[in-house]
Amino acid sequence: MSDTRAGRGIDTSRPHSARMYDYYLGGKDHFAVDADAAERVAKVFPSVFVSARANRSFMHRATRVLAREHGIRQWLDIGTGIPTEPNLHQVAQAVVPNARVVYADNDPLVLKYAERLMRSSPQGRTTYIEADVNDPGSLLSDPLLSEVLDLRRPVALSLNALLHFVTDAQDPHRIVRVLLDALPSGSALAISHSTTDFDPLAWERVTEIYNGAGTPVRFRSRDEVAAFFDGLDLLEPGVSVGHRWRPEAEASGEHEGESPTDAEVSLWVGVGIKP
Repeated sequence: MSDTRAGRGIDTSRPHSARMYDYYLGGKDHFAVDADAAERVAKVFPSVFVSARANRSFMHRATRVLAREHGIRQWLDIGTGIPTEPNLHQVAQAVVPNARVVYADNDPLVLKYAERLMRSSPQGRTTYIEADVNDPGSLLSDPLLSEVLDLRRPVALSLNALLHFVTDAQDPHRIVRVLLDALPSGSALAISHSTTDFDPLAWERVTEIYNGAGTPVRFRSRDEVAAFFDGLDLLEPGVSVGHRWRPEAEASGEHEGESPTDAEVSLWVGVGIKP
């Protein structure tokens, strides 16, 4: 994507985490500044591309499991990022065509591509709202959210690759608690979160790159990630390395032949159900 295509409100003077993630996934919706920063990350953590694919694959599997086995028909996906097909609603609606999905992000570049996010099945519904996870109350009170989601019925709260961009000073546990408190029994929380547990030195340098680019990060340990699920019933196999969570839910042919190590993935994931 050339810098001349940047829309109003899109800052191309410094790298952006969503556009760097797009680069890791082999997408085209990023700028030279993002590619440069992503390659700096790849120099210190070469398997960042493997980790990004593992994260995306977990989202697909978690969505299928919640739709097939737990009756979930509604999703709230926060920190949506740049659309990469299949998007969450496409995965959900392939299982349950009447699935309803609200995407939320505060990135102007995501807004630019929001139309791509809203190609719903005829039976279902999708929409996109511009919202900041640091203000969960405003996000929950957005009229578009209540048009699409019925908060009296179970909702899957999807926080994939988001919380490591929420520092301790921003109080991520309060944010998750406010969001979950608005959802009824039977709702779910799905989280994926990068970790320093397997390669602390490499991830220390990754942290420096992101912080230096103006994107504060806080990569957390397994115990710290598990704490987000306090009070929920964790689905088996609990908090796991990304590629080890319900691999049987993988779509046929998806990442076929890829057998990464835990250190290459460096991602804790889990799904919990609200009792």
